[in-house]
Amino acid sequence: MTLAGRHVLVTAGPTHEPIDPVRYLANRSSGKQGFAIAAALAALGARVTLVAGPVTLPTPEGVDRIDVETALEMAAAVEAALPVDVAAMVAAVADWRVEGSAQKIKKGGETPVLRLVENPDILATLARSAQRPTLLIGFAAETERVLEHASAKRERKAVDWIVANDVSGDVMGGAANTVHLITQTGVESWERMPKDAVASRLAERIAAALV
Repeated sequence: MTLAGRHVLVTAGPTHEPIDPVRYLANRSSGKQGFAIAAALAALGARVTLVAGPVTLPTPEGVDRIDVETALEMAAAVEAALPVDVAAMVAAVADWRVEGSAQKIKKGGETPVLRLVENPDILATLARSAQRPTLLIGFAAETERVLEHASAKRERKAVDWIVANDVSGDVMGGAANTVHLITQTGVESWERMPKDAVASRLAERIAAALV
């Protein structure tokens, strides 16, 4: 199975949303699963563009990497990478950003109030795009009712596949993952395996779907 001649976009890692010049909102995503997927796709011959949030991981061999920090920067980088044949949107993008301060917020006096502004929905925007990829894959990190919530997300955001996992344990930052691949035809529940193995299996499924 090969992906030669195919252009694939992968997003990975968290986003950091500044509160002031020294603080930010973030999440615990390490980027490991997204980077492993980018590497597996490149190993099958794909041209891979990896849009990476702030992580400390080496760039996989044969992958073109674009580093971003915020959700707005990631959205712009995704749009600039189009057109692509496949998009695997693995990044844990912050749902909200802060109406930040230009100066460091000091302690003392009243407790500051953070005003949250909703970030763009990069996955849903891509699903509606005139340059929508042939295969659009979202990821759902859930802590309860995993299949129910992830299936609803697939339909709500009009994507082809959702890769769902339960992140209430040691998945974020860990070396292994247990995922469910949700498609229009049903659910495949994969056994717990190293993230590299998850990536290889997903890359093979992608290649098979594009034949």
